[in-house]
Amino acid sequence: MARDPRASRLEDDPFERVQSTRRAPPSHAPAHVRVVVQTDPNQQFQPFLRGFMDFGDAYRVEHHRGSFFHFSQRELKDLVLATGAFTLALALMQVGGVRGIMSVGLGPALLYMVFLAPVMFVAFAPAFVIHELGHKFAAKYYGCWAEFRADPAGLRFGVFLALLLGIVFMAPGAVMVAGSVSRKQNGHIAIAGPLVNLTLLLFGIAAGGVLLGVFGGGGLVEMVVFYWLAANTILGAFNMLPFGPLDGRKIKNWSEPVFWVTIAIFAFAVYALLFSDIQMGWVYAIAGI
Repeated sequence: MARDPRASRLEDDPFERVQSTRRAPPSHAPAHVRVVVQTDPNQQFQPFLRGFMDFGDAYRVEHHRGSFFHFSQRELKDLVLATGAFTLALALMQVGGVRGIMSVGLGPALLYMVFLAPVMFVAFAPAFVIHELGHKFAAKYYGCWAEFRADPAGLRFGVFLALLLGIVFMAPGAVMVAGSVSRKQNGHIAIAGPLVNLTLLLFGIAAGGVLLGVFGGGGLVEMVVFYWLAANTILGAFNMLPFGPLDGRKIKNWSEPVFWVTIAIFAFAVYALLFSDIQMGWVYAIAGI
């Protein structure tokens, strides 16, 4: 007997019939979470954008039942790739890109970059990586599937821009989420990243003061402390902008009071870092310098 073509209208998920690259979700995944595997590398983000963050306030979300701290091999690889490219772009920015390399010579510029790369890594990598992990674990808390995915095109563009102009503007990637959450829960997932940066900023002021008190002012330690504060201040403030896919837009859609309080805190942090030296003043005060 032939199958009635109208039967597809009664299926729970007609998408199952046409997506040939899907496999069954892990046994530990909540039933409402759709885990999709895409084998086409040119469409790596497409499965996760379908039905991304479906806001249903009445939808009951089950907590994640599997390993909360699970990282796939793909996710670890993408985190390393994005962090490495980001560090390289920052080092290129510090030497001034092609113009700076030509002015001092290739050899001295490479030596300076070799010196700068570990500093940039120690200062900026936690701000970027832990920010993304804040989103990941907040999403997993609400029962969603969440993994970081690098954006190769964004990484290439960022590195070439830093090389050509000595400017860092990069879209290294983002945490991809599959599942259904309410508007409030989506706001919680979004604000987790900036709150991580704020926490790391306060930690950097306290720990930096202790380190400078032990090792004294100036030199490599002071450079790492300053860039640690700068990384968390700038990354947190930038992500609070209420535009496009940035965290600020999702936070503002959830709660305007929370958005305005949080963005005001980061606006003050930017002022305290770049225009008044208040942040480093607090560090020196703790160090007793």
